[in-house]
Amino acid sequence: MGLLSAATGAISGVLADQWREYFYCEAMGTDVLVSKGLKRVNDKRSSNTKASDNIISNGSIVAVNDGQFMMIVEQGKVVDFTAESGEYVYDKSTEPSLFYGGFGKGILESIKIIGRRFTFGGDTAKDQRVYFFNTKEILGNKYGTSNPIPFRVVDKNVGLDIDIAIRCYGEYSYKFVDPILFYKNVCGNVESEYRRDEIDSQLKSELMTALQPAFARISEMGLRYSALPGHTKEIADALNTELSADWTQLRGLAIASFGVSSVTASEEDENRIKQLQQAAALKDPTMAAAVLASAQAQAMQDAAKNENGAFMAFAGMNAAQSAGGTNAATLYGIGQQQQPQQAASGWTCAKCGQTGNTGKFCANCGAPKPEAGWTCAKCGQTGNTGKFCSNCGANKPE
Repeated sequence: MGLLSAATGAISGVLADQWREYFYCEAMGTDVLVSKGLKRVNDKRSSNTKASDNIISNGSIVAVNDGQFMMIVEQGKVVDFTAESGEYVYDKSTEPSLFYGGFGKGILESIKIIGRRFTFGGDTAKDQRVYFFNTKEILGNKYGTSNPIPFRVVDKNVGLDIDIAIRCYGEYSYKFVDPILFYKNVCGNVESEYRRDEIDSQLKSELMTALQPAFARISEMGLRYSALPGHTKEIADALNTELSADWTQLRGLAIASFGVSSVTASEEDENRIKQLQQAAALKDPTMAAAVLASAQAQAMQDAAKNENGAFMAFAGMNAAQSAGGTNAATLYGIGQQQQPQQAASGWTCAKCGQTGNTGKFCANCGAPKPEAGWTCAKCGQTGNTGKFCSNCGANKPE
């Protein structure tokens, strides 16, 4: 009876699996990363109601929507995939169909399958699945530095190079760049869905670990931490570089965008930066003269209000000035002699007027260094140095 039951099961199973099937995926929300494909079965009109689970007949159709990556897995191995939206016909299946690929060939292949299933007691002994990956941008991932992270503040114009601690808050998004890696190394043969909450905590932890070296790359550009919200693209590129081994090469994921909503430093670090910048600014004789002149003017006002007599107050002020070894007029003279030398070095920012810049970005506002030469108004060619455009020959504008 066991052999007869196995033969009956094998024959009836193969006959039931002859129908071509239609696989689809419901709309994938932002919380779903991977979803198993469904067979469309209409119990009222369809005769394909007894087909085996996880069997894809040859010639079956898979509907792929925009923002989806479809993958077919057979016996645990990825055998086919596509990211092109539209109708996909699977004609590589090892499960034959009388309705696709020729009737005679379908009969011969079906007989072989019946013999194979008979040896397994009528069971299919096969597993074929369709998976869909959500290739849209996964938004709304909040992050925040619970503990301050180091940030290097570099200002080459004043010789400033110190490490401070900052706190950073915002959101980031990520997306699939290689779904096959994610299937092999993360989700595997999921029963129905793989949701983002199963991996988001791990991703966030790794992101916060990579944030410190990413900020180190940004600080090397000479940007202040307060300018970070205006350079989110550079931060995203730096994060992808740091996370390449764990995200891109291992899981097939990448940072799509990185938003900074708030960056703050401690009050102590803020005051330390201001003091160092002020001290560095006073290296300029003109700036030192301006500060000294302002202090002298304030001293004169205070002396005029001195209850012990303005004469004694002015006498004390003059004595202090003489003890200092110099005066504002002398400092202004030194500054005027140095101005031609300073103007000859560095470049001037067209956005904020900062002079003496030496790097690729303005030390004051972070604007990029303008290209050398002049731009042709006729064809847009940049970098021209002569009297005529190197591309179209137009005259240099006056």
